[in-house]
Amino acid sequence: MIRLHRLGKTEDTFFLNPDLVLAIETTPDTLLSLTTHTKMLVNESPEEVVEAIREWRSSILSAAARRAPRSAGAALSLIHGSAGHHVDPEGGAR
Repeated sequence: MIRLHRLGKTEDTFFLNPDLVLAIETTPDTLLSLTTHTKMLVNESPEEVVEAIREWRSSILSAAARRAPRSAGAALSLIHGSAGHHVDPEGGAR
C-alpha cells in the first residue's frame, strides 16, 4: 500500500493499493483514476505518486526474492520485457 494525502487535507492520510491506479493526471491538481472508476484528488505530485508506486513494487520483488527457496533452484529474477521485439528461442532478437 502507498501512503497519500487528500487534496487540501495534509493531515488526512490514507493508504491506497497501487494496483488500482489506472491513470495519473495533472488538472492542475493530481487526479488519480482508479480501476474501480473512482477519481481521487491528492496533494502529492504525479512524480511523487509514481515514485511511491515504484518503491512499493520494488519492495514486493525484494521480499519475494528473499523468500525464494534457492536450494531448489527457484531463485526469483527480474526480466526485462521485449514488447514489440521478437525473441528467437536460440537467443537472438529479430
